[in-house]
Amino acid sequence: MAPRISHRIASFIDALPLAPGQRVLEIGCGPGVAAREVSRRIGSGFVLAIDRSAKAIDSAVAGSRAEIATGRLRFLRVAIEDFALPPGEEPFDIAFAMRVGALDGRHPEIEQRALERLRIALKPAGRLFIDAGHPLREIRLQGR
Repeated sequence: MAPRISHRIASFIDALPLAPGQRVLEIGCGPGVAAREVSRRIGSGFVLAIDRSAKAIDSAVAGSRAEIATGRLRFLRVAIEDFALPPGEEPFDIAFAMRVGALDGRHPEIEQRALERLRIALKPAGRLFIDAGHPLREIRLQGR
């Protein structure tokens, strides 16, 4: 049985414009709770969940073995400001982040590098959401 999702995470995910078959990037995935739920909701789609913490990625992988085995969920240890779309990987429809310091305005130089990386990683009509609204806020990427 899957662990319960907190009300905060569930509300955020409920507000995302998810659709079956989408490619989704989660930034700052922690133990993988949101990534697993998004993977469940998008059916045949794909989720790549990243985090700068090796401990977080280890925890996410340990709790997501069934989802990983389907090939629809993968975890990668990398900071968003250092992220590059893996070779051969298709761009993402949606990226989202909850409580990620690199995207919350506290670190402008890091945030600028992160947004540049996201512009490349997202499809031309791709969208970025963070948890700075009720319950989320969309960040418009320059040049889109």
